[in-house]
Amino acid sequence: MTSPDLFPSLLRYKAWADEELYAKVAELDGAAHPDRRHLAIRILNHIHVVDRIFRGNLTGQPHGYAATNTPDTPELAALLAAARETDAWYIDYASGLSEASLSDAVDFTFTDGDPGRMSRAEMLLQVVTHGGYHRGAVGRILADCGLQPPRDIYTRYLHDSEPARRQG
Repeated sequence: MTSPDLFPSLLRYKAWADEELYAKVAELDGAAHPDRRHLAIRILNHIHVVDRIFRGNLTGQPHGYAATNTPDTPELAALLAAARETDAWYIDYASGLSEASLSDAVDFTFTDGDPGRMSRAEMLLQVVTHGGYHRGAVGRILADCGLQPPRDIYTRYLHDSEPARRQG
């Protein structure tokens, strides 16, 4: 698999993992665990905001964020709809990149005002790994509240999305 093929696969995995995790957070009883549910949604919102920031960085368009989270916490359903749109954008974007364009360096400014430079490949990998890191934190919250978190691993995604891979 080449880099132009790998990134859409990784971003489809991210979208798949996001869907599973949002569904589990929706099961978290807000009356029994209001603070934990709120924290889980804040973390999901942080993932989304960073995804949107890097989308702006990749396209050279202003992202409109002054920080890596928003002052207000969105409702879970609205956040899921926004995350789905952003995940779909990343899959489409990565599907159109060549090996050469993945290597292109992009200059941008972090929300703290510091300058940054990353290749498009590095930025896409940041989105994938950043999301995975924080999905793990939400999974820990779910477990602490008695819910089994999703098994958020790439191999599970590959075997779920391509069952023939399990054929020997």
